[in-house]
Amino acid sequence: MAEVALRLVVSFVLWCSPVTAQSHPSERPELNDVHFHLTNYIQQGSNIHDFLNMMGSKVGRVALFGIPLQQQWSYRVDGDRSPTYYLNTDAPLYYYSFTDAWIAMAYKSLTKDEQARFDPMITGFNPADMYAADHIRRVLQTFPGVFSGIGEFSIHKEFVSAKIAGEVASLQDPALDRILDFAAEVGLVVLIHNDMDVPFAKEDSPPAYLNEAKALFKRHPNTTIVWAHTGMGRVVRPIKNHAANVAEILGDPEFSHVYFDISWDEVAKYIVASPEATKIAAELINRYPDRFLFGTDEVAPPNQQKYLRVYYQYGPLWERLNRETSEKVRKVNYERLFDEARQKVRAWELVHVK
Repeated sequence: MAEVALRLVVSFVLWCSPVTAQSHPSERPELNDVHFHLTNYIQQGSNIHDFLNMMGSKVGRVALFGIPLQQQWSYRVDGDRSPTYYLNTDAPLYYYSFTDAWIAMAYKSLTKDEQARFDPMITGFNPADMYAADHIRRVLQTFPGVFSGIGEFSIHKEFVSAKIAGEVASLQDPALDRILDFAAEVGLVVLIHNDMDVPFAKEDSPPAYLNEAKALFKRHPNTTIVWAHTGMGRVVRPIKNHAANVAEILGDPEFSHVYFDISWDEVAKYIVASPEATKIAAELINRYPDRFLFGTDEVAPPNQQKYLRVYYQYGPLWERLNRETSEKVRKVNYERLFDEARQKVRAWELVHVK
């Protein structure tokens, strides 16, 4: 009872905190970004203070994370040609846990008002490891007051999954269940990348991983889950019934805790490929305006033009969304999910961090 009362007090204090009121720049921004990588596959990227300048008054808040995987530079494979991306080489990838400390320290270098514009995420864990949940707990205990969620982390991802050293991640792995259970306990938002299908699948075949993903989501009804890219991938294009499959999830009360982000230029290119494709996407989003979030999925961009290119790429979609829906997808849904996560995580930390 004492713990419950303490959580309620902390939640009330945080709700009244001026940090929430200061979480936007002086001008009302056009968007929040639920999917941004400050660093790349060799752990290099933008200085967070420079990135704030890229955000300017255009972007209000950003879900901030690195990349949980490090691309190995194998001299035996690549010689002096140092790879910077997972498609540059046949050398493997490996999990890089230091990314969480790097993101935390970048965040802590900001002023309080600047920090209010970011929601850092924990990514440096192996989802095939039963100890992954323990890593997340240790990060929260080491850097209290910093993180609001976990992800983006990947389970099935074209070309990437098979390159990672060690066991391949699986939607049926108890290690993943342990992660999502802990996220629910703490109140962390979960941003998960899982391709709905295998690369270059036949048009008439059912999506390889759809049923497994749905089963996973059903097992964790108290976890706030954002499915990155609506299940699409670089070469995992939207199948004929993609919108219908997403609509089935959105219309099922058992998946009321599941959301979708429309991040990544690879996703945008499909949605704006034709007026018909944009119309289908817009009708679905207008039908379920509370369940979609915008994200850029940019990786260590050098300037604002590069950072916001996906936002502008979606121009035809914004034109087809009604005004209220557009506002929710670009800003309001983000604020609702992460404001709640901030309160819950800070309350958990007050109880569990000495």
